[in-house]
Amino acid sequence: MYNQLASDYDRFNNWEGRLAVELPFIQKTLSSIQPSGAQPLRVLDAACGTGIHALSLAKLGYSVSGADLSAEMIEVAHSNAKTAGKDVRFEAVGFGDLTSTFGEGSFDALLCLGNSLPHLLTSGELRTALEDFARCLRLGGVLLIQNRNFDAVMATRQRWMEPQAFSDGSHEWVFMRFYDFEKDGNIHFNMITLKRPLGAEWQSATTSSRLAPQLLKDLNRALLETGFTNVWAYGNMTGETFDAGASSNLVLTATRV
Repeated sequence: MYNQLASDYDRFNNWEGRLAVELPFIQKTLSSIQPSGAQPLRVLDAACGTGIHALSLAKLGYSVSGADLSAEMIEVAHSNAKTAGKDVRFEAVGFGDLTSTFGEGSFDALLCLGNSLPHLLTSGELRTALEDFARCLRLGGVLLIQNRNFDAVMATRQRWMEPQAFSDGSHEWVFMRFYDFEKDGNIHFNMITLKRPLGAEWQSATTSSRLAPQLLKDLNRALLETGFTNVWAYGNMTGETFDAGASSNLVLTATRV
């Protein structure tokens, strides 16, 4: 799915608006870490996509690396880094293989944003990923996860998300996302991309992926079992209080012990 979306991913995301909301909370979370020395905090974006969060943090003075399972996403991230004039290490590697790529205890903070963790479909896969996150972090390091609030999604069977639109003056795009709920308890996540030159007919493409609707209670337990403590839940990337029935996101912070 994400290999197919890579070329349009930065059009799908309203990065200017998104970063204006999210970067202050990320910086506040990073400011809670006691520095291990005089060097800048070391941050790994563990599902970095096209690298925009990582590059934004690099511009703020953090020492940042990025990883994503999609080689096409990483290719775009390298291109974005060149455009930004930032030397950020990006690797095409997924959850479970981060420590072998970057080294044990290599980071002060690890980010897993953009509803990436629910692509792990079993409790065993989730545990393997969280253990990998823990090994990547030094003692006292911080993990930040941003998921959709699946407590609310599963309670209401909410299928459709708000469409996203983008225009560059010569072409326009519309991105539509919806869920199909499967009998095994997982979710089929679908995206329809509509694209056209201005004034011409729309062309469409559809792609999909499976997700596990990770609930707060399950993530909290999994974190405590894989080397984390001090787990806090928020309702979005501004740090609002989590409301299982109403919050748009489930944002978790936890400390490596």
